[in-house]
Amino acid sequence: MRSLVQDLRYALRQLLKSPGFAATAILSLACGIAATSAVFSVVWGVVMNPYPYAAPDRMVHFALGGATAGGYYPVQLTSTQWQQLRQVPAIEDTILLSFKRMTITGSDLPEDVQGSQMSANSFNFFGVPALLGRELLPSDAIDGHDPQPVVVLSYKFWQRRFNGDPTIIGKIIQLDHQPYSVVGVTAKRFTWSDADVYLPMKIVPGTDSNEVEARLKPGVSHHLAEQQMQGLITQFEKETPRNFPVNPGPLTVIGLNDQFMKAIGPSLALLFGAVLLLLAIGCGNVSILLLARGVAREHEFAVRAAIGASRVRIVRQLLTEALLLSITGAALGVLLAYKLLAGIVALLPEYSFPHEAAFAINLPVLCFSVTVALLTGILFGLWPALRLSRPDVREAMQTGTRKVAGTVSGRTLHNALIAGQIALTLLLLSAAGAAVQSFLKLAHTRLGYDPHHTMSIGIPLRESAYSTLTARLAYVELLRNKVAEIPGVNMVAISANATPPNNGLNTPIELLGQPSSQDRTARLNFVGEGYFPLLKISLLQGRLWTEAENHNANTVAIINQTLAHKYFPNGDAIGHSIQMVALKNAPPYVTTQPHAGDWLQIIGVIEDKLDDGLKNPVVPEAFVPYPLAMWQYTQFLVRTDGSPTAMLHTIAQQIASIDHDQQIGAQVRDLDHWISTQPEYAQGQLLSWLFAGFAILALLLAAVGLYSVVSYTVSQRTNEFGIRMALGAPRSSVLELVVRSATTSVGMGVALGVLLSILLQKSLAHWATSTDQSAGPLLIAVAILASVVLIASGIPARRATQIEPMEALRYE
Repeated sequence: MRSLVQDLRYALRQLLKSPGFAATAILSLACGIAATSAVFSVVWGVVMNPYPYAAPDRMVHFALGGATAGGYYPVQLTSTQWQQLRQVPAIEDTILLSFKRMTITGSDLPEDVQGSQMSANSFNFFGVPALLGRELLPSDAIDGHDPQPVVVLSYKFWQRRFNGDPTIIGKIIQLDHQPYSVVGVTAKRFTWSDADVYLPMKIVPGTDSNEVEARLKPGVSHHLAEQQMQGLITQFEKETPRNFPVNPGPLTVIGLNDQFMKAIGPSLALLFGAVLLLLAIGCGNVSILLLARGVAREHEFAVRAAIGASRVRIVRQLLTEALLLSITGAALGVLLAYKLLAGIVALLPEYSFPHEAAFAINLPVLCFSVTVALLTGILFGLWPALRLSRPDVREAMQTGTRKVAGTVSGRTLHNALIAGQIALTLLLLSAAGAAVQSFLKLAHTRLGYDPHHTMSIGIPLRESAYSTLTARLAYVELLRNKVAEIPGVNMVAISANATPPNNGLNTPIELLGQPSSQDRTARLNFVGEGYFPLLKISLLQGRLWTEAENHNANTVAIINQTLAHKYFPNGDAIGHSIQMVALKNAPPYVTTQPHAGDWLQIIGVIEDKLDDGLKNPVVPEAFVPYPLAMWQYTQFLVRTDGSPTAMLHTIAQQIASIDHDQQIGAQVRDLDHWISTQPEYAQGQLLSWLFAGFAILALLLAAVGLYSVVSYTVSQRTNEFGIRMALGAPRSSVLELVVRSATTSVGMGVALGVLLSILLQKSLAHWATSTDQSAGPLLIAVAILASVVLIASGIPARRATQIEPMEALRYE
């Protein structure tokens, strides 16, 4: 113990004597450990501890048609079917859930409240105690009876609406003008469905359907659950066909985190790989610094060996210095990780991770950081320690503290470290270039519409106030006209479900005069007549429907270019008729006109616009007058002179002047932000920003490492350069000699880096689509790295040419 304290004291003195070396080494490690700890915090939050619920690994969703893009359709069951489902042997427990939009008043404008109605066993199912008060109890909703007027507030809603009032329990709040007693506030991480309030659900026999969540019994696989449930689901489809899609496909059991892992998993894997590369580069940098510094200390080690110090004692001393550097770097890295973590979380795609996840530098992350620090200390310290712990005592004592050119093994080790560092840096640079190029290409994708100065405003419609289709249509038209009167508003159009770039209801379609086909599908959009001119979508053939045709819910349709080319290849789509299966078999929550399922005459063809995200090809889509079918929710597209969101409060006031209880949707964005919140855009932005940042750090670390090696080479060969110049060698030859000494290691590193980059691109092509696979980024990375290498080696090389021969000969 005493000798360990001596080693620490001596190591600290050595580092304080070389503040430049110590600062460079500590910062190199801090950058790598900070990036690694921050990304690991995200991985821990999303992958290892995403939910606070009881046994979340056994919680599942039920989907029809699979969970692939375009195929996911949640299973919805009646209360009777739900009770039957609970008897399936594979299932431990299930709950019923229903989303409900509500209004809370009490401020200058009504506020949209996201409500989640739950069966009486729900909070027992989740197993998360309330932060304040209690959860919903089975006695709050006895089957067949009206539920108790009680409500549990979410933590965020409690903070936002009531400023975290600790006396909120027992108070009465008005939701849809109905009094509810607040009985609890959820824990901070309980964010199921991102709801604001949780209410008991009324369970009565009937055809009303609700979503189902379940927990499987221990040891039950998803496949076994599917086998046990498939027959029952098929029976339910026959009993209540309106609650199921047309041709629903097989049942798929989906784990609670499966969809999130599919969305964000590849990006997290890429980021974690990037930070491990950065950490390796940082460790290599410190190894290079220690080896270069060790050359200057060989006389010290020779003296210690000569007076009896064993090799183990020297290795322990050097490892103590390395671990002191790594622990200090880890401490600084954890502090930097706090800031970096906030930046990474801000860049995460909004709906690609569970909102229950807690991103923090917590105990597991701290343990990870300490482990990384110890491993890196051993990694970058052991190699130099073993190399320097066997000094040649006779040679070291004869040459004093300097060598002419260093040993062959020493230079080989330096060259190997430099080559490895250059290779990893080039790999990270090329990956960053590919990510940035891919994101820029995505950001400049042709949209087919004009999103500028336009926002989408959600308008929830209360069923109790506007229960008939006629009343609902008249009310929506009145609101639209009122908003259009506001100064600064250029145009207002109704877009029930057609806000691009990912819009429409996927449905099978029929073509008049042609046989039916299950493979013939299109995206169905319900819009007003002003939708096309507002978004500046070009009309290629035919005409748009008129305001009168829209008001009368005429059976007309406008199709996009892709649908016309696919199903009417002769260019004669105008005048043909199509039928939307979704309108023939509308779900119970959609109110349709009696003639909505009739044949729709095609009157126009528009130019293609994005309708299936930013990366997918445009799919066939059709537009029909929105009065043909209406949900309890619609959207207004509003084009303004200036920033649209700046007018949001004025628009909300104008809407409230018609109905003081009419709220607008909680999330209002302009269409430019609709694009930036698309998963592929957000993931591309995340990868490009972070990869670019990590690559710049790696480039700086590589430059410091190369600069250190060349500088120490110059200092060790000062006598040699003096002799050369004294014998008449020009300064240019000395410059060439110094630069050439680094060429071998750099060249090997570049060759290895190019090979690794090509292999990485081929691997990424199989499982990650967020990076560009062309050779351009690699060539740019090589050019950038070559420039930095030239500068890093050129500065100390130029210093070598400025050495005076007589001073160099006396330099010992």
